[in-house]
Amino acid sequence: MKKILFAAITLLLLTGAAVEDLAVLDPRAVSLKTVEPPRDVGYTVGDILSRTVIIEVKHPYELLPTSLPIAGNQKKRQNRDQGIEVREVTVEKSAGVNTTTYTLHLSYQVFTNKIVARPAALPPEFIKFGGKGENFEVRVPSWNFRISPLAVYGSVVIEKDMSTFRGPLLLDRSKHEDIRNALLGVLAISVLGLIYILGTSNWLPRMGRPFAQTCRDLRKLGNDDEGIRAAVSRVHQAFNATAGHGVFEATSFLLRKPGFEPVAGDIERFFKLSRTVFFEPGAPHGIEGDVMTWLRQFTRRCRDCERGLK
Repeated sequence: MKKILFAAITLLLLTGAAVEDLAVLDPRAVSLKTVEPPRDVGYTVGDILSRTVIIEVKHPYELLPTSLPIAGNQKKRQNRDQGIEVREVTVEKSAGVNTTTYTLHLSYQVFTNKIVARPAALPPEFIKFGGKGENFEVRVPSWNFRISPLAVYGSVVIEKDMSTFRGPLLLDRSKHEDIRNALLGVLAISVLGLIYILGTSNWLPRMGRPFAQTCRDLRKLGNDDEGIRAAVSRVHQAFNATAGHGVFEATSFLLRKPGFEPVAGDIERFFKLSRTVFFEPGAPHGIEGDVMTWLRQFTRRCRDCERGLK
């Protein structure tokens, strides 16, 4: 008999606790809905829990802002701090035909830590409404969760600690991917710049102009007198094609193509060399060393000028 009595009392107490946890709506409140955090375990100090409360009330009742939780307040239970603080409260309002819907976004932050996992709860909130000279309140039920320690106390066998409630530990690699992509972009631009400066093909704009072609042609010529005559003739063709008419001296060419001003002295020496090669074999031209080597370097500098490289 005592066992039956004890069981009945226990059942009554459990039933009373369950009823207390339910949101008992005032007739003037149409509905109450809560959207809780996606999980109820694995929270540690500093974590933020967000819940959404949707309350629909009849006209003309309005929410009383003074009844909302105040950001920065510590939540208490039995006059003891729970280590949970209200972080942010925002309210959205939408009016219907006969009712008004309030959407409350509540954020809480955990400010406590234990050496073992322990239960905790987002406490119930009491939201008040007023209208027609009377007030009523709606109780938002509490929500239970677990606070985990930052470090494991004692030894742990990892094979026995594979809780299905704990999601996989994922590392955020988005920042490293952004850095990698930025570096790849810089590398690509650098490679294109080197190809543009050093390349001899005409893959990119302004790479297939007369002096670029001449620079390629001079690589195939020998260093003998016949090769030098052919090289000088080929460079003359490049000057004529660049200017659009026959060029016989540097001044008129530079007036028409000021982009070649950085090699003005070399252009003067080239025309002296041309006069020596074709008309006055004994005339000085001012070029020291191997003439073919100088011609190849000269056409390369002219190629850089026509590409806009100073």
